[in-house]
Amino acid sequence: MTIDWLKLDSKHCWHPFTQHGLDPEPLPVIGAQGAWLELANGQRLLDGISSWWACLHGHGHPRLVKAITEQAAQLDHVLFAGCAHEPAARLSAELVEHAAPLASQASPSGSQEPLARVFWSDDGSTAVEVALKAAYQSHLRNGETSRTTFIALEGAYHGDTVGAMSASEPAPFFEELSPFLFHVVRVKPNPEELAEAFADLEGRVAAFIFEPLVQGAAGMKMYDSSFLKEAQGLCQENGAFMIADEVLTGFGRTGTTFACEQANISPDFLCLSKGLTGGTMPLAATLCTEAIFQSFVSDERTQAFFHGHTYTANPIGCAVALESLRILREENTPQKLAAIGARIEAGLADLRENPRVKDLRRRGGIVALELQAEKSGYMAELGSQLRTACRNLDSVLLRPLGNVLYAMPPACTTNEECDRVVTAMQQVVNPLLDS
Repeated sequence: MTIDWLKLDSKHCWHPFTQHGLDPEPLPVIGAQGAWLELANGQRLLDGISSWWACLHGHGHPRLVKAITEQAAQLDHVLFAGCAHEPAARLSAELVEHAAPLASQASPSGSQEPLARVFWSDDGSTAVEVALKAAYQSHLRNGETSRTTFIALEGAYHGDTVGAMSASEPAPFFEELSPFLFHVVRVKPNPEELAEAFADLEGRVAAFIFEPLVQGAAGMKMYDSSFLKEAQGLCQENGAFMIADEVLTGFGRTGTTFACEQANISPDFLCLSKGLTGGTMPLAATLCTEAIFQSFVSDERTQAFFHGHTYTANPIGCAVALESLRILREENTPQKLAAIGARIEAGLADLRENPRVKDLRRRGGIVALELQAEKSGYMAELGSQLRTACRNLDSVLLRPLGNVLYAMPPACTTNEECDRVVTAMQQVVNPLLDS
């Protein structure tokens, strides 16, 4: 079937994370509803990865569509420098309320400062960029000029802007750009390694940045929540901030609204995007404590936080995010996602016995099946075979991460649809396991 606009795509579009010299033509998607995508040839694909982990409640959710439409008719956009609007004010308050339990759980005595301020940006990468800049500059504002180093986890992925790339693992995405990235110390999610890094960098650490519980682009790597509790103590002992990158894990993906809840920690910065708007609009938020905000308040204009985007706190994005949060609360989205993940994991359980399966793991609604490979990671040779097999599926959209095949469907996914995901994952891996 020939689609005229695909010729325009082929001639003019540059797709992300795509090797145009190798990869096939992109899927011609013309519509979406619930958990399903519709292609131009009439084929329907179940969105098994929530369109890069963003679609939270399902495509075309009527309440989200209504929120977008009504807000667009009233106030589509206005700059957020020197202006304010109701959707951003109410959404900021809602996010602070949703994050409030983090501080009370982390410190029932009330000694842990809660997240209180929200800085708006456009995507996960910029949310992280805001946190990195603000962490370093907040130390400067308080006279701590030596805190110029960040600690991150091995295998981290925090985004594609310069600061986010610096905090991420260089291989395989950013090695060529290493001359332009600042130095970051990387550790395994191990308290002894983190303590050793703090000791080696005595008084020089600005912040420890991490993806809580699940490292997405690293292949849905999962680690124990106890590490983060010990990490918070180490950060407090050493005067360093904690930056939680919950761009992937936020809004119920791990079974709780925020993954930090499961570790009983309250970070100094919380970075959010993806599911924030239910996957409908680009919007991101960086939450921080009142003390961090106050470090930039001064009668000297040069002490302000000089960061901003044209579409910061876009009213349409804020309005739909408010509605998405209402749905999350009313429908207990974290519990729904956990049930979806549990069903998919149970359907794949027999594969654990296969010697070519390295691991089957789950956290909330995220299920990952890792295959044995001579070389693991995003560029694993096995990944090309998995990609081809996924592309040939006729009813489910899956996109492997190297030698890891994962599923993360939206909260509207039914039991029957979960079973379709299981069948599709089996269809992808069984020929490889039997060879």
